Amino acid sequence: MEKIPSPIIYEMNYTEDGLKDFSDSSVNFNKKNREYLIDYPTVYIINKETKNDTYNVYVGETSNIKVRTNQHLNRNPINKDTESLSNPKSRLMYVIGHEYFNKSLTLDIENKLMHYLSTVPQVDVVHNRRTNQQNKYFTSKYFEEIFSKVWQELRKKNKSLFPLKSIIEDSALFKASPFHKLTPEQIDAKEKIYSKVVKTLEENEAGKLILVSGEAGSGKTVLMSSLFYDLKTELAEELSDNKELKVHMMVNHDAQLIVYKQIADKLGLTTNEELETILKPTRFINKVSPDEPIDVLIVDEAHLLWTQGKQAYRGKNQLHDLLERARVVIAVFDVNQILTTEQYWEQDELEKIKAMSKENDNYIFLTNQMRIEAEDQTIDWIRHLIDKQTVLNIPKDKKGYEIKVFEDANQMHKAIKEKSKDQNKGISRIVATFDWEYVDKRKPENENYWMVKDGDFKIPWNYQLKPDDRSVKYRNLSWAEQPHTINEAGSTYTVQGFDLNYVGVIIGPSVKLRNGKIIFDKDESENKKAKQRRTLKNGSKEYLAEFLLKNELNVLLTRGIHGLYLYAVDAELQEALLKAQRGEIELG
Repeated sequence: MEKIPSPIIYEMNYTEDGLKDFSDSSVNFNKKNREYLIDYPTVYIINKETKNDTYNVYVGETSNIKVRTNQHLNRNPINKDTESLSNPKSRLMYVIGHEYFNKSLTLDIENKLMHYLSTVPQVDVVHNRRTNQQNKYFTSKYFEEIFSKVWQELRKKNKSLFPLKSIIEDSALFKASPFHKLTPEQIDAKEKIYSKVVKTLEENEAGKLILVSGEAGSGKTVLMSSLFYDLKTELAEELSDNKELKVHMMVNHDAQLIVYKQIADKLGLTTNEELETILKPTRFINKVSPDEPIDVLIVDEAHLLWTQGKQAYRGKNQLHDLLERARVVIAVFDVNQILTTEQYWEQDELEKIKAMSKENDNYIFLTNQMRIEAEDQTIDWIRHLIDKQTVLNIPKDKKGYEIKVFEDANQMHKAIKEKSKDQNKGISRIVATFDWEYVDKRKPENENYWMVKDGDFKIPWNYQLKPDDRSVKYRNLSWAEQPHTINEAGSTYTVQGFDLNYVGVIIGPSVKLRNGKIIFDKDESENKKAKQRRTLKNGSKEYLAEFLLKNELNVLLTRGIHGLYLYAVDAELQEALLKAQRGEIELG
């Protein structure tokens, strides 16, 4: 196996004198290493430490580090991003060289450094104005190993700015970053959407819908994050009038809203406009007039939009109202993740919005499974359980994805805790169907917490326990990222749209097995928003619980990247799952 050389990293003061010392530093390097830093393409990081012990960072690559650094120091107009790095408490620059570096590899390293640094809690802002994903090139097979070596060497110089990779990779911010390397399917979708947006704006059209669909875990969020970044940083330059554009993003989900706001803040995408760059739909609808539509609106998790009036929203359908207030709406929609009656679409209305997008070739369906790292037969087993509502024998997975059924919930919780202790395994959590009472802003009568219970097992519902370390600010972290939540049970409201490495699902009594078929019993559910009746267009009031509770199960079972642990309260379903684990299910 080929041994990859270590990178050469030179640390210097980001000043004229620092550059002079670097240029004269032949005494500090052997001839070959100096050549890799001076004559070869390099990657560099400029950082300043602020008063609050946080950092502003600029990441770049160049074929001539001396000329490029001189441009930055003299604040060349094309490098406005580095102006914010002037007059700091501490200015340092890391120059990174490697004997395998070529233009393509340095662009990939630059992109990945931006990805990681934009996720580091101590970093306030990452400056640069491009994403640089490269396709295959001569040294591309060495990229991941070289990046790991670069990060390890940088950690030796500053552990605060360059924390453990495993810690970064577990964060919701990292997983939603626009700097992920996209798959060919995502690249094709992004290029198609981008060109459609340009065409619509050039032709001065309005109310255009681009609909993006795909199963849970098909990479929709990363695609939207990458697209949003490019639209905010590049779109205006592509249009003939070159005017300042209004591009906004929204999601009707509190935890995901926080993640997107952090991304926008760290990458300098927020503006001083009265209307926030990232916001929720009701605020947008109330603030924006149809007479003055914005240019582009991206709606992640559009299946969470309301299709009836409630609270501060007085309309009838939020997506329709958004289309009146934006020239282009890009909506990510998965009908199988609709969870409440207020989000429900009648079939004919659903077909109308699909037809609206399809008639302009604006319908995109993502097919690749990006979250669950398993063989097709394993993914098929999960889909069969959800879609066909039947239990098949659990397949052995050669990729290492683990489906395991536990005799009781205590055992499963213990196993999830063990997985979560291992930093290499990442964040793992218990989740449950909403079959145990939980009332926000009110405590239960005889207990301290609203609990998920089965026999001698009990665990508090999410967002009730206090952090172990009160000095840490958890406000900007998703539920699963907060360490103390290992002792809580999550719900669809806390994990929808997020990944877990291992997920332990307590399938509550609303999900039963009868006559070989999984059924959904609304009387056993505590999810009032799923079990109440909805008034339809024809005036009839219908229960939609079977559809909505099935979607609830779908969201929970598709969170795990490397494993799915199961325990069912219903005796028949639990026995069938245990038999499936032993390979004893007889196929008819």
